[in-house]
Amino acid sequence: MDCKVLTLAELAAATHSKLIGNPNHRIHGVADLDSASLSDASFLANPRYMQAMEKSNAGVVFVSPTTTLIANRNFLVNENPSQAFQTTIDLFYENAMEHSGFTGIHPTAVIHPTAKINPNVTICPHAVIDKNVTIGTGSFIGSGCYIGPGTTIGTDCILHPHVTVRERCTIGNRVILQPGVVIGSCGFGYLTSAQGKHTKLNQVGNVTIADDVEIGANTTIDRARFKTTHVGPGTKLDNLIQIAHGVELGPDNIIAAQTGIAGSTKTGRCFMSGGQVAITGHIEIADGVMVAAKSGVTKSLTQSGKYNGVPAQPIQKYNRNTVMLRNIQTYVDQIKELQKRITLLEGTK
Repeated sequence: MDCKVLTLAELAAATHSKLIGNPNHRIHGVADLDSASLSDASFLANPRYMQAMEKSNAGVVFVSPTTTLIANRNFLVNENPSQAFQTTIDLFYENAMEHSGFTGIHPTAVIHPTAKINPNVTICPHAVIDKNVTIGTGSFIGSGCYIGPGTTIGTDCILHPHVTVRERCTIGNRVILQPGVVIGSCGFGYLTSAQGKHTKLNQVGNVTIADDVEIGANTTIDRARFKTTHVGPGTKLDNLIQIAHGVELGPDNIIAAQTGIAGSTKTGRCFMSGGQVAITGHIEIADGVMVAAKSGVTKSLTQSGKYNGVPAQPIQKYNRNTVMLRNIQTYVDQIKELQKRITLLEGTK
């Protein structure tokens, strides 16, 4: 962390917020409401934490215009306090490249003579850059990364330690790959003989990652068998996600941890997935679909909206079915009682 100090007047200007309080109060960092001191900035984005804000020692709190303010406290009022607080974090904390003690190309990095390394690129210790690789200006390659032959990495990318990008893949601009990401691993494909023996199918396609994508730690994206596995611009993937061969993720998707998407499935714009969602292969998901955690998508979802369950269904239908399932014993008892009455009525005939 930098030794930066900002007055509330400076912080208000930087975050486009309205200051209520002492413009000369000095802020040294950020913290949550419970642990903040007088030299910290914090934020309130959910009314459930109003009591925590009342008890907080924070030097200033970012709040929305509808928040009830407390007398003799400092506030920065913003329509989006969470975003304003994130701007504050960025002001105080260095980015990944500035955190590193290494600049330029470390002597232990192994770089093939045919690789093209543009200006202002950092390559940390023990990275391996294979033949015919291109790395754009301002990119950062962390320790222990491997960049396979024929791969292109755009400008201002950050590859954290131990990222693997295999042959002929394309990484766009401003892409962030967290530690342990694997791009371009072989898709899961085999031919099975009549005797039950499995023979590997050679995966000769590649992976393309568009601009402004972030991929979480230990997430894997497989190369296509023939063509391309694609991740659209602005998409954000959490940790421990499996994207299979030939999948096409649309723009601005956001997918939570432990989701698995099987081969050749396509998602639309702004698809959102909760954690541990399973999506079968060779289907299409429309723009604006949101799938709740632990759901199973077994067929194409052609309408935008919220889905839940296994198999995934519109959330209103899922909720109705859940209520009925919760009352199933009552229904069973009622049916048994009706059966007894029918038997008695039939016996009187």
